[in-house]
Order: sequence, then structure tokens, then C-alpha cells
Amino acid sequence: MQAFFFDQDGILYDSMPKHARAWAQVMQAHGYDFSEEDCFMNEGRTGKDVIREAIWELEHREATEDEIWDIYEEKGRAFVAQGEVGPIEGVIDVLRFLKKNKKDIWVVTGSAQASLLDNLNTKIGPFFDRTRMVTAFDVTHGKPDPEPYLKAWDKSKQPKKDCCVIENAPLGVRSAKAAGLHTIAVNTGPLADIALWNEGADQVFASMSDLLSWLKENI
Repeated sequence: MQAFFFDQDGILYDSMPKHARAWAQVMQAHGYDFSEEDCFMNEGRTGKDVIREAIWELEHREATEDEIWDIYEEKGRAFVAQGEVGPIEGVIDVLRFLKKNKKDIWVVTGSAQASLLDNLNTKIGPFFDRTRMVTAFDVTHGKPDPEPYLKAWDKSKQPKKDCCVIENAPLGVRSAKAAGLHTIAVNTGPLADIALWNEGADQVFASMSDLLSWLKENI
């Protein structure tokens, strides 16, 4: 394998609990029935899609671009107000191993959170290149649609058999498998492993250290 496509939240950053609290706080303040658990179940979608679907379910109308961005920016402020986030335990060792072995490291995320996207190299480490990122700004259809991973694969210029996705979210796994890519899930959140297996994950690991052991044996 040559190209490794990493999801961001819950894989690189230990950020999902803060995202969940921010989403629940802001959505409920706007009258939408959206819990922290809903955030984990929707993880991987772009923020625009989450807001658009919530408004449709409650009000049976299309959301305007202005209100989508108003709510998303409010959510972003609620996230930042909770303080700094650090890396997922063990992920830096995984990234160092891949870099040492001259593997291509990509980020494929539904996020548009500038406080995270713009600081990957300072908060996680010097592993990332903006030309090897696919974010919410780069796609028309976010996860679980395969477009994000198909776009990353196309940009990588690697055969699919030489590409590997690292995900933690059921919808992210669905996106990657629909793109025809080998997909490893690292279950860093509160969902049961079965939620990842059911979406077609090729492996499910409990930690980054387990992933690192597999990588050392297989690449």
C-alpha cells in the first residue's frame, strides 16, 4: 500500500466529544431535536448536510445558504469555546511509521472547521500537505457519498489496490467502501464495533496501537 487516506475528527484529532457537545448545544438552541449521539451517527457528513437535513425534518423546507452558514459558524464558535484539542492517542506513532516508510499521507474529511484544518501540522505534526487534502470545500456530495474518497484516490494517481482508508465513523466507512477502497476502522468513539462492521469495514481495531501493529506486519 502506498496511499493512506485519513479521516480527520476521531482519527487524527481527539475532537469528537467536543463536536458532539457543540452540535447538540447549537441545534437544540435552534429548536432541532439533535443529541450528542446523533452527532456520532452523522459523523462524516458535511456540516451543511447535517443542518440541511435537520431543517427539512423539522420544517419540511429547504434551508437557505445564509441560515446554513449562520448555524455552522455558531457551531464552530461553540466548538472553539471548549478549548484546545489534541491528537488521538497513538496516531502520531502511526503517522511517523508511514512517513518513515515513504507512504503518501492524505486527509479526507467532511470538516470545514478552520481551527482544525489550518493547524494540522502544528497540533498533530509535520505530516500534511494541503495538496493531499479533500475537505468539505472540495466536494459537492460529502460522506456517505463516495465522492470524497474517489476524489482523493483520483488525485493520488495510485491503483485502488495500493490505497487504504483509516476511518472511525460508520458513514465514513460506507463512503470509502462505496469508492472501492480497502477500509480500516479504528473505533475511537462510543459506538459498538458492529456499526463499523455493518458498513463493510475490512478490519476494525480498538486503538491506534493495534493499527500500528497491523501496519508493521502488512506493509
